[in-house]
Amino acid sequence: MAAHRKDVAHASGHRETPVSAADPLPSWRDGDVKQAILDFVGRVTGGPDAVPPEDRIAVFDNDGTLWCEKPMPIQLDFILRRLVAMADQDPALRTRQPWQAAYTQNYDWLGGVITRHYHGDDSEVGVLASGVLAAFSGVTVEEFESLADRFLRTARHPTLGRAYLACGYAPMIELLGFLAAKGFANYIASGGGRDFMRPISREVYGIPRERVIGSSVSLAWEAGAVVRKAELDVLDDGPQKPVRIWSRIGRRPLLAAGNTNGDIPMLQFTGQPDRPSLRMLVGHDDPDREFDYVAGAEQALELADANGWPVVSIRDDWATVF
Repeated sequence: MAAHRKDVAHASGHRETPVSAADPLPSWRDGDVKQAILDFVGRVTGGPDAVPPEDRIAVFDNDGTLWCEKPMPIQLDFILRRLVAMADQDPALRTRQPWQAAYTQNYDWLGGVITRHYHGDDSEVGVLASGVLAAFSGVTVEEFESLADRFLRTARHPTLGRAYLACGYAPMIELLGFLAAKGFANYIASGGGRDFMRPISREVYGIPRERVIGSSVSLAWEAGAVVRKAELDVLDDGPQKPVRIWSRIGRRPLLAAGNTNGDIPMLQFTGQPDRPSLRMLVGHDDPDREFDYVAGAEQALELADANGWPVVSIRDDWATVF
């Protein structure tokens, strides 16, 4: 993916890592994107365009924006392992999707469902969702969190050879710390599962669990415990993102970062009248250090080009990736 190099005229708490006054973003190479970030933060934190700290809201997609999402989203790997275990116990499931794809490691089918979703084709999303919802049905919220936490601390990325908790993008984590030091409240607004990200959000991103907005299943109070049901509560993607952001925060963000078509409504919702704003896309164009792909981001890239939103080139803008 080619990096976006248009100037952005209107470019408009985290780990306790000190931010250098000389260069608060040392993992970012000097260029238009880094300068757009610095200019935006400078404008909203000082001078005639300064914004009160309570209105300094930044929202970030997670998969592909804050951490690696290929060859599959990390949470999907977590769920697939559960589906395989279910198919081991019940052979009849091996002929049904998505258990069949999980059991035979047919990742092309799984990836195709996700890619088609980003192109507006949800014909098979319900099939995939049936397995996703059934995987942890009846499990208490505490049990699910323990399982997710253990998985994230022990499993490794299948091709990068890194622990999953080490698959966060160093420049983006650095950006989160810089924003927090400048009085921003950072939020995750992800299509991924809210309860999957919460156990590690502060440790990895410096974002407290109450600032994690994501997809969720319905919950019920049963026999003295809160349990997960095999019912979708909300899929926090596409038009649901701005709705959920408003319902949770009650403010429009000033900064938003995403990487797919599903992030377009969130990006369009970002910005307040007569105040600087910054909308960014993370572009994956580095096959040597990460991955190179545009599938599912085509419309977002067209809008970025038309509106002057910076597109981060992993290859050109990041001195390091992980």
